[in-house]
Amino acid sequence: MKLPPHMMMKTYLALSLATILSGPLWAEPVGKLPEDFRFQVERLVEGIAQPMGMAIAGDGRVFFNEYRGKLKVYHPETGKVTLAGELTVFADQENGFLGFALDPKFTENGWIYCLYSPKGFDGQYLSRFTIVGDVLDLGSEKKLLQYEEQRQQCCHHGGTVAFAPDGCLLWSAGDNTHPHADSNGYAPLDERAGRAPWDAQKSASNTMSLAGKICRIRPKADGTYEIPEGNLFPVGTPQTRPEIYVMGCRNAWRMSVDSVTGIVYWGEVGPDANSDGPRGPRGYDEINQAKKAGNFGWPYFIGNNFAYVAYNYQTKALGKAFDPQKPVNESVNNTGLKELPPAMPAMLYWPYAATSEHPEFGAGGRTACAGPVFHWKPEFEKGEGFPRYYDGCLLFWDWERPMIKWARLDGDANLVGVEAFSGAMLVANKGEALTKAREESGRTGKVLIKRPLQAAFGKDGQLYLMDYGETWGANADAQLLRVKYVMGNIPPVARVREEVLVVDDRGADEASVSAEDSKDPEGGELSFEWTLQPGGGVLGKTAKVPLKIAERGNYVAEVRVTDGGGASSKGRTRLVVGNQSPKVKFEEPVDGGFYTPGEPVKYRVAVSDREDGESGVKGEAMGSRTMVSGVFQRAKGKGEVLDPGVTRMKQSDCFNCHAPEQRVVGPSLLEIADKYRNQAGALELLTKKVREGGSGVWGAVPMLPHGQLTDDEIVIMLRWVLNMKAGEKGPVFLRGLTGEMATPKSDKPGNLVIEATYTDEGRAPAGELSGRATITLRPK
Repeated sequence: MKLPPHMMMKTYLALSLATILSGPLWAEPVGKLPEDFRFQVERLVEGIAQPMGMAIAGDGRVFFNEYRGKLKVYHPETGKVTLAGELTVFADQENGFLGFALDPKFTENGWIYCLYSPKGFDGQYLSRFTIVGDVLDLGSEKKLLQYEEQRQQCCHHGGTVAFAPDGCLLWSAGDNTHPHADSNGYAPLDERAGRAPWDAQKSASNTMSLAGKICRIRPKADGTYEIPEGNLFPVGTPQTRPEIYVMGCRNAWRMSVDSVTGIVYWGEVGPDANSDGPRGPRGYDEINQAKKAGNFGWPYFIGNNFAYVAYNYQTKALGKAFDPQKPVNESVNNTGLKELPPAMPAMLYWPYAATSEHPEFGAGGRTACAGPVFHWKPEFEKGEGFPRYYDGCLLFWDWERPMIKWARLDGDANLVGVEAFSGAMLVANKGEALTKAREESGRTGKVLIKRPLQAAFGKDGQLYLMDYGETWGANADAQLLRVKYVMGNIPPVARVREEVLVVDDRGADEASVSAEDSKDPEGGELSFEWTLQPGGGVLGKTAKVPLKIAERGNYVAEVRVTDGGGASSKGRTRLVVGNQSPKVKFEEPVDGGFYTPGEPVKYRVAVSDREDGESGVKGEAMGSRTMVSGVFQRAKGKGEVLDPGVTRMKQSDCFNCHAPEQRVVGPSLLEIADKYRNQAGALELLTKKVREGGSGVWGAVPMLPHGQLTDDEIVIMLRWVLNMKAGEKGPVFLRGLTGEMATPKSDKPGNLVIEATYTDEGRAPAGELSGRATITLRPK
């Protein structure tokens, strides 16, 4: 599985004290520090396959691209995601569909500018395409330019594309240099024959190469471009490329352009040395700022212009330290000028280790990313945009650590301090921190972010944030979020403790519904009103009310929670009256036992259900309603990531009637995908069918309604189903009380977690309920 374009880096943050002391006086923010509870986070899209970038169109549509070539569109009015088109890309060595930008007049001309790695050409294309409606017209391509890169070795291709307010188009390009081997985490300066892929002097410090740069052009309507004033080298300067705006970049993976000032910001992913050494400084990541064109030093300098020394890879001899005022590129791989512009220091920089200046940044991996600068407008307060307190601040983060921060800038865009983003979201992607964040997320309802990828402010001042997900590969938990800031009275949070509550109509057990976990963010008193649906009868007006329902059936207990200001929200729980949940256990194998990788695991499940009976007596009938699935954990205990659609389907009754590629009661999921895959309006049609039920399409057996599911849950399930293709690897589900589960032969096997689920027949009109049992086996 290929990694996104900044891999091979492991990096952490230390704001230079010298930068703070030499900067201007503190720029006082307007208003008091925003309250965390006023930030409201909405999850728009889940399950994105390796997202790379996004852009918000003037009509509110959100475009985003995936590493392997797909361009997709999110429609805010329907929540629907459509595939606009797919570029054919070379997706290796961190190449791929790197980035894109929408034309400033996109709503009029439909133009989109894509930076991608074509097959058949060793390098990158920057091309303009036309989007008609929601469709990317691949035949409309106009290639503005191309630039060569080596594909003998990995890595670094940058990949952000952005427009400046003056209509200029900028894009970031990495140094196209292998980061390891004899460089040992310091500057890669290998000038030996055949070692050009290990020499960043061929690219980042080469004035004839567009790699290791931020380039700037002005596109023309005919698909060509011109060079704007203010680039690093005027047109006609010998041995230079006039497109260069910034040179000396290692891997400017995430770049942004201030929408008002045009100032360029980027996160520079740095090298890997853990400590200073004879060859130069340890590795740092950087947040850089270019108010004008310049040379930012790589591979001769890093951080606050900390200098590397010349190094002979053949003799291992150390030379002099490079001079930031007069850098010289004497590499045999250099095709440009030898004497280079003076080097510019970074605005922020941080190493692997924790620092005394900012201990809250911690220590660990590094992947610096620069986001947008926020510009406040008065109308944002009415549209739930971000508050004025952050006016003029730069949002930045670390993709690997992770963290999200504000860089506060003064009126001249000089750095004056760093502030926390907001406690309304939890940010963690590995280890104990991730475990704790997951627990807190489940307890508080806060949204968990794993790896912030790209961010943009909409015209309403709300923040759109792309989260890459937990790992470096494709993640089912990749998501697109929208963050707003709510002024005035905040509606209370209605939280009902049970998703499904089983009520005994025979009076053996007392039951109650509770909304005692509901809260008012502003700390006020709450009032409650419970109603029973269908019918709307009032159950009670306290946080917790007893239930006495004599008639069997399926119900919903709904509570309206209201604060002192009259704002309210609703919570609900599904009630099943007259049916009891089945009990499931594994008789074989034993929890905590062992398995042999490559050999099948035999299992035997026992089920006891008050209404259906005992599996020892009704084995055949009850076996058909028993589903067994297995998940292999990685060596460090991290489980395989299931698509969120699969997870939700397992929690519902979907697999009682459907299997991925075999017919059960209803059609296979692959049959459904093939029938509706390219049908207009399929998502809306199927959402209604799942919610309301239906019959006649696949046979006489009707599909039961699923009113307990929200439309969002149904859409997440259906997106997984509609993306299924024959022969693709997916989850395997086995049926029956006994059977064998295959295990792969592996040098590094993980634990095997087996889950058995029995779904009973219900007790009409009371609906079905499921019971589960889970065991974990260790590899021998």
